[in-house]
Amino acid sequence: MRLTTAFNRLLQLPGATVESVAFTDQGLVIGLRRRRKRMLCPCSRPAWARYDTSRRRWRHLDFGSCQVWLEADIHRIDCRSCGRVRTEQVPWARPGARHTSDFENVIAWLAQRMDKTSISKLMRCSWEAVDAIVCRVVVDHIDDARLDDLYRIGVDEISYKRGRKFLTIVADHDSGHVVWVGKQRSKAAFEEFFTALGAKRAAAIEAISLDGSSVYLPVTREQIPNATICLDPFHVIKWTNEVVESVYRAEASHLPAVAGMPARSDWRRTRFIVRAGRERLDDEHRRILGLIRRHRYRLYRTWELKEQLRDLYRNVEPSDARSYLKGWCTAALRSRIPAFANLVRRIRKHFDAIIAAVELGLSNSRLEGINAKIRLIQRRGFGYRDLDALSAMIYSVSAG
Repeated sequence: MRLTTAFNRLLQLPGATVESVAFTDQGLVIGLRRRRKRMLCPCSRPAWARYDTSRRRWRHLDFGSCQVWLEADIHRIDCRSCGRVRTEQVPWARPGARHTSDFENVIAWLAQRMDKTSISKLMRCSWEAVDAIVCRVVVDHIDDARLDDLYRIGVDEISYKRGRKFLTIVADHDSGHVVWVGKQRSKAAFEEFFTALGAKRAAAIEAISLDGSSVYLPVTREQIPNATICLDPFHVIKWTNEVVESVYRAEASHLPAVAGMPARSDWRRTRFIVRAGRERLDDEHRRILGLIRRHRYRLYRTWELKEQLRDLYRNVEPSDARSYLKGWCTAALRSRIPAFANLVRRIRKHFDAIIAAVELGLSNSRLEGINAKIRLIQRRGFGYRDLDALSAMIYSVSAG
């Protein structure tokens, strides 16, 4: 078998055949010859007008300890569609790349699981090359089709830098994939998602889960008025925990000297008891909770109302959720705890969205899981120099 025939079978390069093989100081250099004379512009339009020709090398996957380079003539073409001179596209590499598609695909796969510095050492290339490759692969694979067939979505923000710098993350509830990364936490960033989505696909969205912030809610009501808005349960319970915290701090300064109650120096330990869920309390916790009920009833009633609101998401049937929440609001107001009056007003403002979350069983838990992945990406990469690189990594890991 001829040497070139062996390398043709090994490489199986599209649109080219091996015509020479040479061992050099840089590694193995494989010369290629194109099978077709017609040239292709990066805009995907064919072209025949050649501007000039040069010789170029592309880094390929290593053969053991030997680096492999592909070498071929490449032309600049006068593309009528683009209206300018551009370098032609070759079938074994992406436009503008100095690495083959096979090499870049391996880099992208490793980037989903490793930090870029380790990848650069393993693949014997520069850190900057790894960063550029990930961006190119994501642009090549992420297309507009990811926005098709969306009907239940969630939106949330995540901070990526000190100084209240946020990203807007939109995910598909059914697949769990990220479908949009906005580079700000603003109405304009969220509106860009609906612009990319288009009116027809936006009309197909049936439900959306979000928090109660004033950033995403107005845009949602304007862009998809017929979609059911679901308020994330985590944020509702967070509001309740803020009430518990305020009552706890007010009561901590009036701790009675009762046998069995924690000493003033240990009072902070009871914070866990009033903030924890009922299912997390042991016998000692329940004993102290009984003492709190007898001697600091307002604090106990705060804990009890908090647990009753948690039951809305755990034990109440969706068909009974509306009447249950109305009864809870009445009980919270009758407790005469001032902090609950503000909470009830807040809950009544988002009443329909809270009930919709119970009835449809939607929450931002998928978004929180995605945010945890993004945190891991940031820690693994020791930060990112720009938002494009971070967005590319998010799509690479979480876009499916």
